[in-house]
Amino acid sequence: MKIRDILNKDTATISFEVFPPKKSTDFGNVEAAALGIAALQPAYMSVTYGAGGSTKGHTIALAGEIQKQHNVPTVAHLTCVCADRSSIGAALTEMQAAGIENILALRGDIPKDFDGEVFTDFTHASDLVRFIKENGDFCVGGACYPEVHPDSANKNEDIQGLKAKVDAGCEYLTTQMFFDNNIFFNFMYRVREAGITVPIIPGIMPITRGVQVKNAVKLSGCNVPERFKNIVDRFGDNPEAMKQAGIAYATDQIIDLLANGVKHVHVYSMNKPDVAAGIQRNLSEILKA
Repeated sequence: MKIRDILNKDTATISFEVFPPKKSTDFGNVEAAALGIAALQPAYMSVTYGAGGSTKGHTIALAGEIQKQHNVPTVAHLTCVCADRSSIGAALTEMQAAGIENILALRGDIPKDFDGEVFTDFTHASDLVRFIKENGDFCVGGACYPEVHPDSANKNEDIQGLKAKVDAGCEYLTTQMFFDNNIFFNFMYRVREAGITVPIIPGIMPITRGVQVKNAVKLSGCNVPERFKNIVDRFGDNPEAMKQAGIAYATDQIIDLLANGVKHVHVYSMNKPDVAAGIQRNLSEILKA
C-alpha cells in the first residue's frame, strides 16, 4: 500500500521509524526489534539508510521482511550522498523486487572522514525525488525541519527548498524531531502560506535516556523546552523513571497534536519495541476517537 493512500484516509494513525544494522552480524537482533514493533500493527513503518548508502542492502532487506511477516507497509529511505544515477537505479530495482512501494528521498548525511566527491548526479533531495518519480511507480516522501534545516541560510530559503521537492513530485513531508508543539504549528502556518499543500507528518522522538537530549540537539539543532530539561534533570539518572517520563512526554505531545487537528504522527522508535508499545497503549482509545 502506498503511503499517500493511508494519509488520504480520514482516520488518525501512528507510524514508527526503525534503523537497520551497520554490520551484517547484527542483523538478527535488529530484525527482531523491528519485527517486534511491526507486530504492533502501526499504519506503516520507515527504515533508515546509513550515511553514504552504507546500509542499503540491510535497509531493503529489513523493509521487505516487515512487509512479508506482518503486512505493514514500509518506507525505505534513500539518499543522494555518494550516489549516482546508476547506483540509485540499482537501488530502485532492488526495492521493486522486494515489493517496496514507498521511498523517503533525502539529501543525506556526509560520512565521517569521507575522501571523495560527495554529490555527483544528485545535489539536492529534489533531484532525487524527480529521478525516482521518473523511474518507477513509487510514492515519494521527503523530510522537513520545523526549526530550519541546518544548511539553510534562513526560513525563507528553507521553505523554497521544500517547494522544490514538492514541485519535483514529493507527495508528503515528515518533520525532524521537535519537543515544543508550538514550533510545529508555527512551521505549518509558514508552509501553508507558501502554498505547500501536501500532508506534513510531525516526527516525535521519545527521549528515554538523558544522553539522548545532547544527541538530538547535535543532530537537528532542535530547541529543548525548560519543561523537558527539568524532566531530564530530575529523572535522567534513573533509567526506568526516565523511560516512563520520556514515553509520557512524547504521548502528551501526540495527544496535543491530535487534539489540534493533526491526523498522522510518525514516531522515531530507536528500535525499542517496549517504547513503541508504551506510546501506542497510551493512545489506544484516542486514535479511535
